[in-house]
Amino acid sequence: MAEVGRAAVRDPGALLPGGFWAAVAVWLERPQVANKRLCGVRLEARRSVAEPRAEDCGQRPNAGREQEERAAAAPGLRPPDGALGPRPSSGPDLGTAGRGPEGARRRRGEERGDGGPGQPREPAVGDAGFPASDLESAWDACFRSQAGGGPEVLAFLAGPPVGPQPGAPRQLDLVLRSVIPKTGPRCPLAVPRREMVVRGRSDLTAPGVGDGREDRVLNVLNGTVTFLPLEEDDRGNLKVETSNVYQIRLSQSREEWFISILIFCPERWHSDGIVYPRPSWLGEELLARLARWSVDSKKSEFKSTLSLISIIKYSKTYQMLKEKYKDMVKVWPEVTDPEKFVYEDVALAAYLLVLWEEEREERGLTAKQSFVDLGCGNGLLVHILSTEGHPGRGIDVRRRKIWDMYGPQTCLEEDAITPNDKTLFPDVDWLIGNHSDELTPWIPVIAARSSYGCRFFVLPCCFFDFIGKYSRRQSRKTQYREYLDFITEVGLACGFHVEEDCLRIPSTKRVCLIGKSRTYSPAREVSMDKQRTRYINSRRGHLASPPGETPASLPPRAAVGHEGHPNGHQALDVGAAEGGAEAPADELWLSGFQPREKVEHLRNCATLPRDFIDQVVLQVAHLLLDREEQISIGDASSSSSKAWNRGEVASELDPETLQRLKRECGGLQTLLRNNHQVFEVLNGRVHIRDWREEQLQRQQHPEAKRRLFSEAFKTRICWFFSHHPDGCVLPSDSCPFAHGPAELRPPRTPKKKKQIL
Repeated sequence: MAEVGRAAVRDPGALLPGGFWAAVAVWLERPQVANKRLCGVRLEARRSVAEPRAEDCGQRPNAGREQEERAAAAPGLRPPDGALGPRPSSGPDLGTAGRGPEGARRRRGEERGDGGPGQPREPAVGDAGFPASDLESAWDACFRSQAGGGPEVLAFLAGPPVGPQPGAPRQLDLVLRSVIPKTGPRCPLAVPRREMVVRGRSDLTAPGVGDGREDRVLNVLNGTVTFLPLEEDDRGNLKVETSNVYQIRLSQSREEWFISILIFCPERWHSDGIVYPRPSWLGEELLARLARWSVDSKKSEFKSTLSLISIIKYSKTYQMLKEKYKDMVKVWPEVTDPEKFVYEDVALAAYLLVLWEEEREERGLTAKQSFVDLGCGNGLLVHILSTEGHPGRGIDVRRRKIWDMYGPQTCLEEDAITPNDKTLFPDVDWLIGNHSDELTPWIPVIAARSSYGCRFFVLPCCFFDFIGKYSRRQSRKTQYREYLDFITEVGLACGFHVEEDCLRIPSTKRVCLIGKSRTYSPAREVSMDKQRTRYINSRRGHLASPPGETPASLPPRAAVGHEGHPNGHQALDVGAAEGGAEAPADELWLSGFQPREKVEHLRNCATLPRDFIDQVVLQVAHLLLDREEQISIGDASSSSSKAWNRGEVASELDPETLQRLKRECGGLQTLLRNNHQVFEVLNGRVHIRDWREEQLQRQQHPEAKRRLFSEAFKTRICWFFSHHPDGCVLPSDSCPFAHGPAELRPPRTPKKKKQIL
């Protein structure tokens, strides 16, 4: 046994020992957060068992034949009652982030309970096709197969003895997990590795103490988490691979906390660089993260990544799609970042393909699901899903240049979408809203009213209500969390079981909401639709009607069967397509809805003539310079001219100039911010930028950022050299801008960014 790392943990918030268990839960359920070469884990089963004694290792003389057969067949047995037994009554809950898609979250008809925190959950069925092991029998089988090595492993599991040892064996919490490596060109045949994770629990009580404090300390000092790699022999029996056994331990000495990582057989440790890194990585990188997580009081507002689907299937599907569509990055004709959008849509497609594959398995279907992507944008997600065999189409108010590259098999339509009785898709299985903006809250409504079997998938980004922007009402939540709760509320009001998951995409807005099944039977469709109408009407109090308009009452709903619109592919109302004109109020489910304009208006300085911009910049600069009687460029104490309030500057400009700025580029402040070389705008006040301060700040920037500055060096004329009455404060060799045309360099073509997935 060797200690590969030990870290003292400062705990000013008194979060330990609970924080330690929370940190261990992250490594147990989401190891990919620390080890980037992992895709994730699948938690297969849990159980509490009694700790075996040293004399129990090896063959038991009094073990009956039935018990021996039960132990030998352990990997393929379920517990007799079909459950995993009670969850631990002490210590932290290990959470729900790692539940497999095949476990308690499965539904057939109606949603089954998944067992909240502290409740038993059903054993998962692994992707290899076998049910979860009977952990108690597997535990017996593993340690009786160790022969002479068993006692040493047990001593390692037990940790250092603390206090009086009771006669009864202490309880151990077992978790069976499969660690899933990332697949890729370097590791195309990565096989999941199974581990048994053992957490020790102590029920010792210090005598003569009534406040329970010593009892808590004894529990902590016996708190260890040991990771036992498992391997199967030719007969399918499990045994512990002792070479790569390691342990995470929390201890306390003189009111100071320590976290340590120990290896059972350091001389036999085998590092594959993926599932089992080098011991130095465990003792440095992992230990540092555990220590930091243990005292981090912030709790995530969101679920674990990919909690609703099989991580193994997702990893394989993502790598396949990534390899298949990677050339899209080279031919991307849009002005957007190709790597971000291509790999984000590849990841979205991989998620949906796995989700739909598992849905077909649940429902016993063979035909692939159909879909409509509302607000499809560049259409790449539609292209990938269609190419992979799912019939569908995308609809967006504006055509993109890349649409012409996809070919005739990808169906993309340029139309505006308005929420009314004509915008229904009764023959479609799924509606998709990927950053669908003003349509996001309407997609659950459209899905619910299209047909009883229609489902939805939305990835909210910008915050829209049924009409206009969403208004916050709860300051205790982040705006993003509050908006997700609002869309969930919409789905529930429409009669959906709404599930939440976190995607693995290069975006800060990566939480999706899924409505796969209904909370009511088809016979209740009419009453449920009245409930939807009441809910939409109730939102009127949170909406801002257009100026001068009185909110109108909702029109009567059409019949449930949507008579007159039998074909979802012909049901789109395109009356508002031209220019984003508002549809007639008597056709809308809620008057005042404004679809996005067909022509996107750029509100920046790019549409203004260069001479007009230069004139405004000079005018504002002269106002700032004239504010003081004298500007001493050589005196560092004066640094720059006095700052003006933005309103003061605006008052000095003629109204026509201000109106043109507001109409074309968003206003005066936008122009000043865009002219970063000349002005600095901070807290509504503007002043001339002092490049001596900028030079000092740049020297403190990391090497990568300094390299970016050097690539842009001398590619633009220095405004101060050309226009400031005292010239530039920096010498020519230090100024990042050119002092005259002779110093100008041609701009360099930016290098492609490295892939971030």
